[in-house]
Amino acid sequence: QVQLVESGGGLVQAGDSLRLSCTLSGATFTRYVMAWFRQTPEKEREFVATIGRNNPGIPPNTIYEEGVKGRFNISRDNDRNTVYLQMNGLKPEDTAIYYCAAGGRFTESSTYYTYWGQGTQVTVSS
Repeated sequence: QVQLVESGGGLVQAGDSLRLSCTLSGATFTRYVMAWFRQTPEKEREFVATIGRNNPGIPPNTIYEEGVKGRFNISRDNDRNTVYLQMNGLKPEDTAIYYCAAGGRFTESSTYYTYWGQGTQVTVSS
């Protein structure tokens, strides 16, 4: 079956960086749009970033939530079946459980993502 396994979360201070990884198994990675979402106890799951499928010679499209633009970078390594989220300049409000997701549509809506990881905790202290 399809599995997504995240790693890379942790406790850091404001201004620090973290890189989250998410590896897909049980399916063909290149077929999927990949995304990151996050959730806190106070909020519903919210979109963070998404990256489209690779087309030969063309970098994949990306979309970012406004609050992370310029600080976060999503990328994918098709040889490793892995999507990354490089997070720089972390703020306390970035504290959340981060989930990666795989789906068939390039969208910010969680509705269209079929497969989800178990989540990885990111905590940013002030």
